[in-house]
Amino acid sequence: MLHRRQVLTLAAAAAAFTALPGVARVALAQAGSDRAVTFVKTTGDKLVGVVNGPGSAAEKRQALTQIIDQAVDVDGVGRFCLGRFWRTATPDQQKRYLALFHQVLVTSITAKLGEYQGVRFTISRSRSQDEDELVSTVVERPNNPPTNVDWVIANPNNAPKIIDVIAEGTSLRLTQRSDYASFLAHNNSSVDALISAMQQQIASAG
Repeated sequence: MLHRRQVLTLAAAAAAFTALPGVARVALAQAGSDRAVTFVKTTGDKLVGVVNGPGSAAEKRQALTQIIDQAVDVDGVGRFCLGRFWRTATPDQQKRYLALFHQVLVTSITAKLGEYQGVRFTISRSRSQDEDELVSTVVERPNNPPTNVDWVIANPNNAPKIIDVIAEGTSLRLTQRSDYASFLAHNNSSVDALISAMQQQIASAG
């Protein structure tokens, strides 16, 4: 269940920011969307600084965790991915699940850093989507075709946060929610079983 896809919503696309050659190219960005575009670029620059900078793996992991907590609405994404099971989970289960969701996200990004050398991205445009802003980018990876990746930014005008990543038309947030729902459907709707699977995933990645 947890290994059927590149897991956890923002992990693969967030890793696309890593090892970028300094500054992303910005093309056709609309003036009214400057804040969302700047937010996406700034987040990428921060990740680049950590990944390509000095420090041990543990220090980089800690720094990445801080960036993710600042840039991503991890709790909100986590609640969305658990879907209707969030309402039936106990407060203790909710707390443990969200803590593990943070860890799996960071672990997924950290584990993939070495595979993204030479990645570049171009911000092509930004447009409003209901109350959110959608920043479209093209991710280019050596020896791979370009990938269209859209970043959904909530509260773009005051406290922007990444709430979803849409890669080639597929919402990673919806994909993860579907994976969790499938796992729970085959495990008697047990949130504890999901929590155990997430713990095992973290342990195996370590």
